[in-house]
Amino acid sequence: MTPVAERLRSLARAERRTELESVVAAEFKVALLMTEDEELPLEDSFFELGLTSLALTDVKQRLETLLGRAISSTAMFNRPTVEQLVDHLATDVLAELFDADAATPQP
Repeated sequence: MTPVAERLRSLARAERRTELESVVAAEFKVALLMTEDEELPLEDSFFELGLTSLALTDVKQRLETLLGRAISSTAMFNRPTVEQLVDHLATDVLAELFDADAATPQP
């Protein structure tokens, strides 16, 4: 398990989505050459913000490394906002961390 996945697992279930959103937003800020202080609109399309498909592929690869999970390229294009992507990650890719039954960290 990657350090980011471990950190998510160690948090209370109610805090996990906020942390995941922060991780995802940070990667998009890097790709968009934004500073940490700049606010990334979570409901705006990656492409409207100026991200290219090549840059989106780079973000996908970095998120896969950080989370230790594969992310579908189709999902990245079909969920073109941070908010939608985080929803997908929480419900499909990292479901065991966000499922009510997974609220208690497993040994």
